[in-house]
Amino acid sequence: MRDGTDRKTSGRNICWAISIAVVISTVFAPLSSAQQGRLNKIIEQFENGEPSLVGEHWQLNDLEHNAFQLDEFESFLSELEAEGASRPRLTPVVRIPYEASQDYGHYVKQMLDVGAMGIILPQVKTPAEVTKLVQTMRYPPQRGGEYPEPAGRRGWGPSAAIRVWNVDGQKYASKADLWPLNPNGELLAIAMVETREIVDNIDAILQVPGLGGLLIGPADLSLALGVGNPGPNSSAPEVLEAIAKVGAACKRHNALCGIYMRSDVEERKEQGFMLFPSIAY
Repeated sequence: MRDGTDRKTSGRNICWAISIAVVISTVFAPLSSAQQGRLNKIIEQFENGEPSLVGEHWQLNDLEHNAFQLDEFESFLSELEAEGASRPRLTPVVRIPYEASQDYGHYVKQMLDVGAMGIILPQVKTPAEVTKLVQTMRYPPQRGGEYPEPAGRRGWGPSAAIRVWNVDGQKYASKADLWPLNPNGELLAIAMVETREIVDNIDAILQVPGLGGLLIGPADLSLALGVGNPGPNSSAPEVLEAIAKVGAACKRHNALCGIYMRSDVEERKEQGFMLFPSIAY
């Protein structure tokens, strides 16, 4: 009898141990990537319905008008690499010193390879120019890939980016794709809105696969619309009308949209803007 009782007790103890182990493994299991949060804070903020503020969630490195900021960008990336955090403290975004009509593929590749998570392309006019940016930022489609089009052209060489993102090569390869085309992607292709043509084509632009967002440049937009006085006039009625049109389109398409103007965040959110290179305090 005693042997039978001991066996039953032992069996119950084993069951309890297994149950406790299951509970512990459930509670303390590694968090999924969604639970841990994204590498790209801009995307994370947008998916959570929150704005992205420069200096709090991301850093804008404007190399279009600030040729000497390249050294600052390199220092910033080195700082991120040295931190060894689970993701960059601020999401690094670069506005490149090339316009949409120019040959910029080599430069975008270099910026991505050193760790940039977003590329802003100036002077965009057509959906075809957006598609060109998308293809420049993506790797070529691989066997079994879920999102083969638009087919990428980027070559492999992201050794610095791997250190900045604090991931291994395989993880980088799986994450270095364009959101929202690839829902798991951490890269953003952003088109500047500063031409009459992009405003006229806004709905078609927002439907280009791989486009991550828009960023309005009111100063250049005012010049393109011919309402400068004689320089940029961001408060001209034509500019305000264009801004409202773009914001409404972004709301219709549930698209990430920003504005390069010192703004009240809550007021701009109502208009459809969620990305802020500068804000009013």
